[in-house]
Order: sequence, then structure tokens, then C-alpha cells
Amino acid sequence: MKITCDREKLLAAWQVARNVAPTRSPKPILQNVKLEVQADRATLLATDLEIGIRIDLAGVDAEQPGSVLLPVGRFGSILSESSDANLRIESDGQSIQVRGDRSEFKLPAADPHEFPSVVEFNETRYQTAAARLVRELIRRTVFATDNESSRYALGGVLLEFAADKITAVGTDGRRLAKMEGPATSVGDHHTSEGMTIVPSKAMQLIERTLTEPDAEVHIAARGNDVLVRCGRITIYSRLVEGRFPRWRDVVPQRNAHKINLVVGPFHSAVRQAAIVTSEESRGIDFSFADGRLILAARAADAGQARVELPIDYSGSEVGITLDPRFISDFLRVLDPEKTITFDIKDSEAAGLLLTDDGYNYVIMPLAREK
Repeated sequence: MKITCDREKLLAAWQVARNVAPTRSPKPILQNVKLEVQADRATLLATDLEIGIRIDLAGVDAEQPGSVLLPVGRFGSILSESSDANLRIESDGQSIQVRGDRSEFKLPAADPHEFPSVVEFNETRYQTAAARLVRELIRRTVFATDNESSRYALGGVLLEFAADKITAVGTDGRRLAKMEGPATSVGDHHTSEGMTIVPSKAMQLIERTLTEPDAEVHIAARGNDVLVRCGRITIYSRLVEGRFPRWRDVVPQRNAHKINLVVGPFHSAVRQAAIVTSEESRGIDFSFADGRLILAARAADAGQARVELPIDYSGSEVGITLDPRFISDFLRVLDPEKTITFDIKDSEAAGLLLTDDGYNYVIMPLAREK
């Protein structure tokens, strides 16, 4: 194998691929990124056997086809530390030589045929959606998952596909985030009897690769895995096993008390009130009255706080006690200027927060301290 490549373009692709290769593994071969070179293209491949990635490279002049395993640590350091515009990489199967204008490195070579295969995207049934939407689906749901839970399949985001939309849901049993948006089914791709629960790690990787908001994303849900393609990048992931909770039973109907709040000022008030909370006394009392919201918190070892926020509300007084961490998680993924609606029934029912672009967030109340 012999190529000449643009170092900066290879480095950009390498930084994405190396996120998949494990730093520690009982299979040392996985601590490499595979470079496959054909006459018309060059591809980086990495996998930890649960998640895999393929990246077609730009800026590569393939002189001789072949493949080589590049060690994540040392080859990555060569790419990042070198100041050369172009690098020449070649391998004879016994060693790897990397040459720049003023540098030369020789690394041992492992057998590329022993590296596990990484699936290509050759599907005829899939969903298409804008990269901008898919990023928001992930940002607004993945934080609500629970990788430590032993009940249900809460360590991933549930994806549901219909003819004209895609829905993402994440929950840890104490709060639930749901986002939906327009998408198009190709080849009658839709949700089957199985559940498409994508691991949180894979969802975060997908989000990081969607750097062009106007690009089109293809998502193919299969029996035990999912494939996602956008531009030069294809990501494969096994699905989380198990059953996802019946999330539609959790989302409450619209409540009688509907309060509009601007994200920025509301988030600021929550952060202020949370200053005096503690692990033992985590809750904040949210009291909505005519024209104002009062946030009150107290902890025996931390003190007391009372924060008042003017709001556009003229209904009867209503209150609820919530964990400020869960409220902040929701507000953090929204623009500060955005207006949300806070639906409340009473102090014992779940609160519902909504946006005007398909985002719902359900949060369970805490018991009020006496």
C-alpha cells in the first residue's frame, strides 16, 4: 500500500475515527484504525465490536492499493505533531513508513486481515432527515438516558420511524425527553415490532459527526443494529437489548395551568435557587402566582434561597417541587431566547414542558419537605 495524503484532512477524519477505537481492549487489534486504499477511494475504519465507523477520505492520492493498521496513539501523534502539508504513507506488510518533507517514522505493522469488518451502508429501506434535525433529536434526548439502570432498556435513545416523521425518546425513569420532526421513509422504512434503542455512546458519536446542518442523513434500522450515513461517514451500532418503557403512557395530557417562560431568565433563576441545595435536600419549590414565579430552596447545611421572576401568568396559584438538575438539563439544550410552556396540574402530578418545535419533557415531582 502506498499513498500521499493531505495531512490536515487525514487528521480531521482521524480525530473522528479514534473516538470509536477502544483505549483498552482484550483484543489489542481493535486499538488500531484500519486504512483501506482502493484505486478510486481510501477509507478509515474503526470499531470496538459494538460501534463501528467508516470514513471516506478526501485529499488522498492512491499510488498502490492495499490496507494497513495504524496504531491509534502513535500514528495519531504523528499526524497532530507534524507540520508537513502532505504525508507519504506506505506499508510492505512488515512495517509502516510515514514520511514528510522534514520527518520520517517507521512503525511495526499488524495483519490488517485480522481486523473485524465494518458494515457499509447498502440499504434500500431507510429514513432521510436533515442533519440539523437529527442533531437536535440527539441533544434533546440523550442526556435523559440512564446507562447504569438494570431495569428496562434505559441506556439508549428509542427511535421510532413513520412515513413522514422520526421520533426520539430518552428516559431514566424520573424524567422523559421526547423530540420529533419531519423525515421521509424510503422503501417503506418504518418502526417494526422490534425496538430501535440506540446506545447513548453511539448517539453522541453521530451528533459529533453531523457538522453540516443542511446535509441529508440516512438512517436504516435493522433487526439488531442501526446504520447511519451522512456524506462521507457511515456509523454502525448494535442496539440496546430489552424493552423500552411504554413512554406514551407517561406523557400527561395538557394541564389546566399553562405558563409561558423565556429560557434564559428562567434558567438563571433556577441556577440561583439551586445554590443552597444539597444531596440530602435537592428540591426547589416552584410557586406560580399572579404575575410572578417564586423559587424557594433550603438545606440544613447550606442555607436558604428565594428567587422571584416576573412572568406572564394570571391564573390561580399552583406549585410543584422539582429537582433543579433535571430542569437545567432541559433548559441547557435550548436557545436562551426561546419561549417554552410549562404545564402543571398540581404538586403531585408530573410536570410537562413543551416547545413549539416538537420537544416535550416530562419531569416527576419530588415530595414537598415539611
